[in-house]
Amino acid sequence: DDGGGGGARALEAKPIKGTAPRRHPLNGEDDVREARELASSVKDRAENLMIVDLLRNDLGRVCVPGSVSVPGLMKIESYATVHQLVSTVVGTRDEAAASPVACARAAFPPGSMTGAPKLRTMEIIDALEPSARGAYSGSIGFFSVNDAFDLNVVIRTAVLKPGSKPGSGEVFIGAGGAITTLSDSSAEWEEVMLKSRAIVRAVEACDELAARGAAP
Repeated sequence: DDGGGGGARALEAKPIKGTAPRRHPLNGEDDVREARELASSVKDRAENLMIVDLLRNDLGRVCVPGSVSVPGLMKIESYATVHQLVSTVVGTRDEAAASPVACARAAFPPGSMTGAPKLRTMEIIDALEPSARGAYSGSIGFFSVNDAFDLNVVIRTAVLKPGSKPGSGEVFIGAGGAITTLSDSSAEWEEVMLKSRAIVRAVEACDELAARGAAP
């Protein structure tokens, strides 16, 4: 996530770029191969490096000169349904020049969701996408009175828009992938489906439970 708190002066950003599916049995041969292939993917590593460089620039605007570093570059983090390629960028906040809100402004919108350069990419997104993203691609978190703060990037999140009648409404799930010159259209689409699969299943399970409850 672009932003974070680890003490009043420490800033940390953890951009995620690169996704691969988990295979069953977890930690078995196929699952380990997926993680290994993700870690060595030229395309995913290029995406991750681009965002790391962007985040280094974002933090550099609000940190003490020379304090920004990358202690973790393109590390595999494994979750229930996916492997992720994650980097860690840290720096020391310049307290005299940058408030916590200024830090959030410097990192927003999240570079992992826009690509680089940010302003031009946002112009292209605005021209191509038919509607505003809403919460998706935004951030949820907190600011504390002691200057600590922790912010995420809203991905793989279901947004419920209630309808005019009880039990009616729509659920919106945002998911996407980064397009580069190395992209394969079918692989990009499969990545979008992979990213949304777990939350789609959760929504379907809720629908099934509601249907059972409504049955006589």
